[in-house]
Amino acid sequence: MSETPIFDEDALEQAYNEALKLEKSGDFDGAAKAYQKALEIDPADHGGAAVRLASMGRGAVPVSAPPAYIATLFDQHAEMFDTILVDELGYDVPLQLADQLEEIDPDAHYARMLDLGCGTGLGADALFEMTEHRTGVDIAENMIAIADEKGDYNALYVGEVVNFLDQTTAPAWDIIIATDVLPYMGELESFFSKIPLNLNRNGIFAFSSETLADKDFAGRDYTVGPHQRFAHKRDYVEKLLLSHGIKMLRVTDITVRSEQGKPVPGHLYIARKV
Repeated sequence: MSETPIFDEDALEQAYNEALKLEKSGDFDGAAKAYQKALEIDPADHGGAAVRLASMGRGAVPVSAPPAYIATLFDQHAEMFDTILVDELGYDVPLQLADQLEEIDPDAHYARMLDLGCGTGLGADALFEMTEHRTGVDIAENMIAIADEKGDYNALYVGEVVNFLDQTTAPAWDIIIATDVLPYMGELESFFSKIPLNLNRNGIFAFSSETLADKDFAGRDYTVGPHQRFAHKRDYVEKLLLSHGIKMLRVTDITVRSEQGKPVPGHLYIARKV
């Protein structure tokens, strides 16, 4: 027997499609009403209405993207993920990270790596030669299935990354990476507070973020950008790292990807637990 849907799927689809149509036409007030209706139908927010409202300036900036939305988004795109992200959007942050780790230490080698938000395994592929044991975690089950097929990880888990860090009983790691994870988080305290608990002394924490011009943050530490992803101020990130005993080694201005033919600016951070 199939499970009864927890919401009216047809009503949600109708409300969401109407919202997208109105947003595309420039009627943000009308779109906001339709997105609010979608949220009433589906409080778990599989469609990401909350971040869309924030990106239009018609809603509060949430502390993170809804887990149901992240899982749905990436599960839907899992089969074409590498093609879309790498070939079409020019995403190569894991490769940039590997190059920078080698610049910092040409003999860089890490016995145990944890790849948070591992997706289909681009991080394991980029850092394969400098790591021995690789663990991947992702909220999207279909992404994990593809990563498993590639065979670059020794262990894979389906789960939300902060919950994983909070609940895992595995030995600490020598390097933890999180490329393209922060764009789906707003507030970072709960995430960063778990990192040193799962990282060996002198272990590396490396991750990327997206950013915007200062004026676009409107005095906030983070906000939702025009493409429904979170952007973070550099000083907010650095302050949090320092407060948790993680020392910055290098911060680099990077292009994270292209979006509608335009480069998306961001930062690549490499830090060490002290």
